[in-house]
Amino acid sequence: MTSPEGGATRMGPVLVGYTATDAGDDAATLGARLAAATSADLELAVVLPADDRSVITPPDAGYDQYLRQQADTWLGRAEERVREAFHGRDRDAGGPHRHVRYDESFAAGLVAAGHETGASHIVVGAANGGIRGRHRLGSVANELLHSSDLPVVLAPEGARRTDPGAGITRITAAVGTRPGADALLEHAVALAAATGAELRLLSLVTVDLPPSVDTGVIRLAGAAHAEEVLDTARRALPDGIDAEAVVGTGDSIEDAVSHIGWEPGEIALVGSSRLAQPRRLFLGSTAAKMLHELPVPMIVVPRTRARQPQEGERR
Repeated sequence: MTSPEGGATRMGPVLVGYTATDAGDDAATLGARLAAATSADLELAVVLPADDRSVITPPDAGYDQYLRQQADTWLGRAEERVREAFHGRDRDAGGPHRHVRYDESFAAGLVAAGHETGASHIVVGAANGGIRGRHRLGSVANELLHSSDLPVVLAPEGARRTDPGAGITRITAAVGTRPGADALLEHAVALAAATGAELRLLSLVTVDLPPSVDTGVIRLAGAAHAEEVLDTARRALPDGIDAEAVVGTGDSIEDAVSHIGWEPGEIALVGSSRLAQPRRLFLGSTAAKMLHELPVPMIVVPRTRARQPQEGERR
């Protein structure tokens, strides 16, 4: 993803971690929306168990062939679902492209596929049993959110019911002052430029204290601090880029998020926790609480940008 200065922004491919489930269809549909909105390639990947099994369970060639054929069938189903997002559109990008990978874990296989394809984002769905329009993290998403060095897009339950060609109307970035804020803002600006969406900067002010504590002064101080954070973020925007700035208030993060207006075509961006290793994700407590009430997709961005590989160097 390049800077918006001097012209249109072009994103790398969007990689979808696909499973033959409702969650997989949610991820595929959202991935198609993101790819279509940014004229990026769409990559659909299924990760199968690695071949290096123990001597107790030796490889079975017939079963492996069956799994591979089944994976191809699943990817064909996903491709059929999302192709309508690109039908009749004037776009240079290709796809969807199919990938079947083998790895010890689904998340590790997705990260490896993301590196090989030069993906800008990895998209995964929610765990089964979630409430429509809400997020419920499964094991794959959890692992990605604690290990990936690429931005991870979380598709809420029911995203499959959205028109893949509906586009993206607004990008909301939850900004702050901790390390990684500059990487998050840069990513939000680039994504807004690539999609043509409006940009909104959000600062959350919450009071989560015992009832005996007088919170009036704390609320005023918190609101002032939030405004200062937003002013700092707006000053850091590139020339020619403007953004709406809003302060979310409430008794908790969940309460604040629930009282903020969200558009159906919106995507929220949050930064990785300060506990994350450089160029790695780690879902922080604020982002985790936001997920409980957030009715739109969320993108979690590493707090430092990944170093670009040098020529002749494997990424």
